[in-house]
Amino acid sequence: MARNFSDRGLQRLTADMDPAMLALARRHDPVLRQADPWGRTVGWTSLDISQLPNLGVEATTAESAEEINSLRAFSKLPIRPMRPFVLKAGGQDAARALKCLTDAVYYESAREPELGQEAVAQVVLNRVRHPAYPKSVCAVVYQGAARPTGCQFSFTCDGSLRYAPEPAAWRRAQAVARRALEGHVNKTVGSATHYHANYVAPYWAPTLVKMKQVGLHIFYRWTGPWGEPAAFTGRYAGGEAYISPAILDSLDARTNGLLDPEGQGIGAGRQVTLAVAGEVRTYNVADASASGGERTRVLGTLYAARRKPTPEEVREINRSLAAMEAAQSAPAETAAAPEAAASAPGSVQASQN
Repeated sequence: MARNFSDRGLQRLTADMDPAMLALARRHDPVLRQADPWGRTVGWTSLDISQLPNLGVEATTAESAEEINSLRAFSKLPIRPMRPFVLKAGGQDAARALKCLTDAVYYESAREPELGQEAVAQVVLNRVRHPAYPKSVCAVVYQGAARPTGCQFSFTCDGSLRYAPEPAAWRRAQAVARRALEGHVNKTVGSATHYHANYVAPYWAPTLVKMKQVGLHIFYRWTGPWGEPAAFTGRYAGGEAYISPAILDSLDARTNGLLDPEGQGIGAGRQVTLAVAGEVRTYNVADASASGGERTRVLGTLYAARRKPTPEEVREINRSLAAMEAAQSAPAETAAAPEAAASAPGSVQASQN
């Protein structure tokens, strides 16, 4: 018997169903299937291996970025507050942790309201506790700083550190950082581990749970169980003075570490099977670089991290950090920073090139 499967025909067919039969049919309708209970975007596990997604926008202006950001609603999942983070360290570790957290609060949100500055500090301390990130404040803040792009906090690799802080704004940021290290919790952003300014539209944003906007920043957390407070089991390890080359060159595993659906990293040399353009294919995960750091791209190959920094680049980063600490402790005259440098809120983001 021929069936009419047009919209009109299906409406006529369902009109004859009793409520129980209709509920059962809808439960098995793939079009009406409920959203992922963990708030993950539909299709978040699919990768376009030809290039990083750009939503069809070649050069995103502030206006178009705001429009793109508005297309995705904030999640209705609850925002659960984190336990207080109390820094149990003394001496140099305590001083360096305060300095690095103040750096992040100042350079990322100097012109934000106090609640926005507290939210940035909360993200840093959330990362210290999350298993996916380093276990000291300075290592979290300067993760990826050896990269020209892809650093976790943009001020560490975009040249902002060339400008000395404005004294009054620095003291305000330092007060926020000190309170955070003494156990103050910003409940507004809960377990957030990522954020970006509302005038940019990073490609990784749809892969995370969109939680809240505070000031100019939109905050996100991991999807699934690893975005819940119970997953933040990492312990502070100290050692603020030492940031290893591996950390200085590392990536955020969640947003650009080539994750599998369960949130685990895929190492170079392994294979991954993906549904690409409706076809299921298997690809090699590689990190092949030619001499001079230029990457050789091979069709059907996924590329993970960038090249490792040279010893000279690592030494330059360490010299820069040492110079910052010396300038902070020495009674030197502080030059006023251009307002634009202090007011440029950065974003926690993965490499987008």
